[in-house]
Amino acid sequence: MRKLLLKKPIAQIQSETEVSELSRSLSALNLVSLGIGCIVGAGIFAMTGLQAAQYAGPAIMISFVLAAIACGFAALCYAELASTLPVSGSAYTYAYATLGELPAWIMGWLLILEYGIAASTVAVSWAGYFVSLMKDLGYTIPDKLSAPTLLYNADAAAAGLSAVSWQYAFNMPAFVSVMFLTGLLIIGVKESATMNNVIVAIKIVVLILFVAMGISHIDTINWHPLIPQNIPGTERYGWPGILHAAAVISFAFVGFEAVSTAAQEAKNPQRDMPVGILGSLAICTILYILVGAVLTGVTSYTRLDVADPLAVAVDAMHIGWLIWVVKVGAVVGLFSVMLVLLYGQTRIFYSMGRDRLLPELFSRIHPRFKTPHWNTAIVGLVTALVAGFTPIDILGDLVSLGTLLAFAIVCFSVLYLRYMRPEMPRVFKVPFFPVTPILGIISCVWLMWGIENMMILLFKYYIPAGLLIYFFYSRKHSVTRKNSV
Repeated sequence: MRKLLLKKPIAQIQSETEVSELSRSLSALNLVSLGIGCIVGAGIFAMTGLQAAQYAGPAIMISFVLAAIACGFAALCYAELASTLPVSGSAYTYAYATLGELPAWIMGWLLILEYGIAASTVAVSWAGYFVSLMKDLGYTIPDKLSAPTLLYNADAAAAGLSAVSWQYAFNMPAFVSVMFLTGLLIIGVKESATMNNVIVAIKIVVLILFVAMGISHIDTINWHPLIPQNIPGTERYGWPGILHAAAVISFAFVGFEAVSTAAQEAKNPQRDMPVGILGSLAICTILYILVGAVLTGVTSYTRLDVADPLAVAVDAMHIGWLIWVVKVGAVVGLFSVMLVLLYGQTRIFYSMGRDRLLPELFSRIHPRFKTPHWNTAIVGLVTALVAGFTPIDILGDLVSLGTLLAFAIVCFSVLYLRYMRPEMPRVFKVPFFPVTPILGIISCVWLMWGIENMMILLFKYYIPAGLLIYFFYSRKHSVTRKNSV
């Protein structure tokens, strides 16, 4: 048990930030843009409509507030840890320094849901807007080339029946989009960050236009009842539905966490990491609530169970040119979300490969591009295949569950480090300690109960599978374990 909880020395982690093979090229503005680029994505362009239609109704606005509060507590904890331990492994490294090797492995395993599967989720959302845009241009992509192999039925799931069925199809646009971005990330992070800044500016303008034009078209009758009556025995509507929607859309805030994965490529991580994390979260929370209000105000929430809900809302406004703006904005904007999520996953695997909890291949750096090329190629291919096979409903639930559990562990890590290593220099400190991290843990665990069906899959299958890999491979190759002998 002592070896399972063996911690990676903090002095070693801090020394790794000083001697890094990765290029330090990201400014504070790049980091804020990185966070916004990831946060403003599938949460607004797809999941908002889906969760409003199936679970929360117009009360999706309340769901956003609940998710933002929980993520706000976690963001403050991330800001403290990112400024104290500015390394590319993010929450995985924080857990390694505070809780030990086995908890760190579990955290890294959870972060696959938070980044890799999240990227697949966004790719499916992007494909929905892309197919719709192509149809408007007169090019119809056949269903067999634009739909997932699996189907998900929310009504069957709510009734306790088998919710998953098969079909002969493959989401080719989702697959191709991920592979394109994989190639871009292999070429270099600076080039990717520049492209991301441009895309972020485009989609922020699109969303501001949507809100500005939509406010005058809001019909308050669409907000009544604000909280639809719960269907007995299910999580659909009522407060159970609000909680479920809050839990699922919490993954849309994961962008602030993605900022922390860029610590080893930031020019001044101690100063800039808190700015990037908290700045991106604050800006996007306001945008999310405004878009949710307009979305459910201009049309009935029952019409939003589609891949392109913003387009449905604009259609209800009868503003033809805005439909084109929204669809093009979504197609371009969701690219940056996939970019950041893929980037975050590769940097976490880079750290795990360097610690040899994953094969050394994951930490190899390309001699010319200075990026983990093999790592990026593997992550990209797996993410693309998952996007091609799996519907957004299943992916969204899995991502949210992994994200919330990871957030809770990070909040606990702040508590642990403050009491066990109070002498460590901290450029940024969580305010109202210890109340803030404790509330972060409680709120994240509370939201997790909103997707109870996926919790069973997580703890019955996913985490045990990760433990098997750890005990049969990672434990035997761990650099920290070998150095402690």
